[in-house]
Amino acid sequence: MSYSFCIDNMTKSFGDFVLGPIDLTLEKGVSLGLIGANGAGKTTLLNCLSGLIIPNSGDISILDRKLNLFDKTWKRQIGYITDEPIFYENWTGAKNLRFLSKYFPEWSKEFEDELIKRFNCPVNKKTRDLSKGERVMLAIISVLARKPKLLLLDEPTAGLDPVNRSRLLELLWDLLKEGEQSIFYSTHIISDVGNIAEELVFINEGKLTLRTPKDSLTNKWRKMTFIHQDPALNLSSIVESRIEGLKRLIVSSDYNVTLSELREAKAEEIETTRIGLDEIVVHILKEE
Repeated sequence: MSYSFCIDNMTKSFGDFVLGPIDLTLEKGVSLGLIGANGAGKTTLLNCLSGLIIPNSGDISILDRKLNLFDKTWKRQIGYITDEPIFYENWTGAKNLRFLSKYFPEWSKEFEDELIKRFNCPVNKKTRDLSKGERVMLAIISVLARKPKLLLLDEPTAGLDPVNRSRLLELLWDLLKEGEQSIFYSTHIISDVGNIAEELVFINEGKLTLRTPKDSLTNKWRKMTFIHQDPALNLSSIVESRIEGLKRLIVSSDYNVTLSELREAKAEEIETTRIGLDEIVVHILKEE
C-alpha cells in the first residue's frame, strides 16, 4: 500500500506538553480530518509533518520516503496552509507568487491564474494592505499552484467570507476526485471537515484517541426517546441521558445495540433521530 505519510512512534515535547507517541498513516488520495480542542496538539503534529519542527523521537515518511531534513526536495511535494501565512509585506501578492514559483518546478502559472480569478484575489495590492481573508486566499493560491501531492491544512477557512469558504471546499473536493492529492485537514469548523474528510482522527492532550470513518459516526449515533418503568434502566453505548416529562432521552454511540436492548427490556414508544456530525464531535470531545 502506498502512503502520503507514515508516522511511527513519534514524540515531541514542549515543557510539560508531550505530543505522542504518534502512530498514524494517510493513504494516497485520501482525506483525513484532525479534530481536537485548543492545545490538544493539532498544530504541533502538522508542524512535525511539514518539517517546521523536529520531533524528539520516532520516524516520519513522506510519499514513501523517510523524512530527511538535510534533503529539502521532499518539501516540494507538501503544501502547508495555515491561518497566519507569511509573505514579504512590501511586495504585492503577484510578486510574492512570482518569487515562490521559482522554487517549485511543478508550479502551474495557468492554475495560479485560474485560482486568482476563482477567489477574486487582489494580487496587485501590497501584502501588508491585504485583509486577513485576502491573505488566506493568497496563501491558498501560493500552495495549490505548486501542485503538491500532500496538503496539510490548519484552519484554512479562517478569515474567509462565506462565498470564498464555499469555493475553497469545492476546490478541495475537486482535487480529491482527481485522486492525485491527499489532504490532512485540521479545523474547528466541523461542517467544513465533514464535507471534505473521509475519515476523522481525534487528538486529546497530545494523544490520538480515535480514528474512524466519518460515515460510521453519522450512521451509528442517534438521539433516542422511550418510556420505561425503570428510570435507572442500564443501557450500553450511552453518552447522555436525561428525563423529559414521561420520556427518557438518550444519546447513543451505537443505536443498533441500544435499540436491541430497549426492545429486550420492553421499552415503549421508542423513537430515533439522526445527529449531525457537529453534535457527535462535541460529545466525543466531552467524553475524552
